[in-house]
Amino acid sequence: MPYQTNQVLPDSVKNHLPEHAQDIYREAFNSAYEEYKNPKKRRDPNESLEEISHRVAWNAVKQKYIKKADGNWHPKD
Repeated sequence: MPYQTNQVLPDSVKNHLPEHAQDIYREAFNSAYEEYKNPKKRRDPNESLEEISHRVAWNAVKQKYIKKADGNWHPKD
């Protein structure tokens, strides 16, 4: 299901990502959720909509943020 606010994101997201990264995650998840509702649009039609949307969202975050050795996510330079 799409996320209306950052407060309802999974704990693995809201407890580890900075607020801006959470915004990126939420927006990418919601966009992917809408785009891949139709199983025919998925590379693997057997993969769940939730799995695809979470993967797209994490990839969007990784475009702008990097997880450093300290375990925290930081903006890329």
